[in-house]
Amino acid sequence: MGRVWELDFYSRPILDDNQKKRWEVLVCNGAQSVTDDSSLRYSKFLSNKQINSIELKQALEEAMEQAGESPTRIRFFRYQMQNMIKRACDELGIATRLSRRALTLQSWLDDRRENFYPQQPGYQERKVASTIQPVEAARPLPDALVGDKWTMVSLPAKDFTDMPDWDIGFGEAFPLELAGIGPDTMVPGILIFSERALPLAGWMSGLELAYLDVQVGRLSQLLLETGTNDTWIMGSLNRPALKKAAEQFMTAKEKANQVHFVAVQDNPDSESFAGFWLMQKRTFG
Repeated sequence: MGRVWELDFYSRPILDDNQKKRWEVLVCNGAQSVTDDSSLRYSKFLSNKQINSIELKQALEEAMEQAGESPTRIRFFRYQMQNMIKRACDELGIATRLSRRALTLQSWLDDRRENFYPQQPGYQERKVASTIQPVEAARPLPDALVGDKWTMVSLPAKDFTDMPDWDIGFGEAFPLELAGIGPDTMVPGILIFSERALPLAGWMSGLELAYLDVQVGRLSQLLLETGTNDTWIMGSLNRPALKKAAEQFMTAKEKANQVHFVAVQDNPDSESFAGFWLMQKRTFG
């Protein structure tokens, strides 16, 4: 079975001989280290006359040949390109998801912007604009996703080394080296407890979890960001103790380079997880 890939198809800060922007297709497999030699890294430059689903489909076919496998689905974060990307992937029978979980791809893009594009002929420095769809107003969680209670906890980064051996029903992680944090860094998280933990985790797995955030103000709330622009209210933080815990969570998240997690369990004494997602808030562009 293939795995999840991450895709970007967009113009780069490089001009061709006709002073037109060069476009590039980037494809990588998700949740891999940027230094992992076994991971897929496919790149192809195109002219502005080749910006269509036919060229993108051909690039994806080349990436599959290079990888020796097909992905189960492809994530991408530029909602402006969704029609073209979906058309190309549909013709190949590959599912697609708009997502803010394309962390491997964004790390690769950051590296190329710093170390590769400036070395290319025709490079023109420019400010990177966000290409994430404007976030929607926060909505209450669907009943199927509401737990019985939740609490804020933290774990040292080194504990996640053993995560592949944990008993987890649904979930996803990424190598913490992508986030550049040390083994002793404390990673904060939210534990959700529910008698129907497995169904709840199953529902959450379909949301393309992005990150947790806190809204502080007249109405303070714990928010869950999903997809490219969905915001859900996980709980109210208007009691002083909850507001203080939320402030500590946000401080710890900042110290951990925005890395954090959300987990789902039957009860506090359980040694397994119905769901566990490692996340990082990042700026995509």
